[in-house]
Parts: sequence; structure tokens; C-alpha cells
Amino acid sequence: MPIFVEIVTRDRELYHDQVDAVLLPGTDGQMGILEGHAPLLSTLEIGEIVIRKGDQTEYIAVSGGVVEVRPDKVTILAEAAEHFEEIDIERAEVARERARQLLESSPPPERRIEMVEALKKSTWRIRVAGRRRSAQRNPHLDQS
Repeated sequence: MPIFVEIVTRDRELYHDQVDAVLLPGTDGQMGILEGHAPLLSTLEIGEIVIRKGDQTEYIAVSGGVVEVRPDKVTILAEAAEHFEEIDIERAEVARERARQLLESSPPPERRIEMVEALKKSTWRIRVAGRRRSAQRNPHLDQS
């Protein structure tokens, strides 16, 4: 039985469709949501949303947000989110390297938190974008 999933950022509606399952990076750990799930309201961590529909799998990088789960619908209000095909890997690698260098320079504590977050976001964006490379090498896996 499908469950409706909607992913929205400040700028756009990124995704909406009936799916079989969605995996989310909750702040207390990974969450798997299927149709009929108990109602839930939670915050999201920086990470990857995995959407499964039939034999297709889609990957979305998310930079935090909130999720509301009802038995028939999942609504994700993301701070920022990108489908794996939209991610500019080179730009993400530059951002990761810049964050690493800034962390190595011993920033003040208030900036350190910001740099750790930037490093985490860019690392997840690269990981999720890598799904595109995997799909290109094996077109029968993980295609959306």
C-alpha cells in the first residue's frame, strides 16, 4: 500500500508522489516510514532521504528540517534539499575542502559549529550525488 510523500523547501516543492517507503535522517536516528505509520512529528538531521517506489529508488540530500507523519501522508519541510541528479559535485567538493581548512585553522567556538555543519552538509551532498555515478554505471539499479 502506498503512502503520499511531499518534500517542500522555502523555494519550491521538490517532490510529491505515492511511494512504498521513505527513509529519513531523524535527529534520533534513521526512520523508516510505511503506509499506516503512527502519527509522528520529528526534526530531521543533515543527511539523505531515500524514497522507494516499486523497483525505483530516489535519493535526496537534506540539510535538516521537520517531518510530519500521518498514516497516509509524510510531509517534509526541509531547510534545504536537492535531488541527487541536481547536486554539483565539484561545488560540493570545494565547499567541503573550504570547511576542512577553516576547521584546521582553529576557528573561535561560535564559528566552529558553523564550519562543522558546513562540512557535514557538503559531505552528505557528495555522498548523495555519488548515487548518480552508481546509477550511470549500472542503469538497472537505483534509477528514478
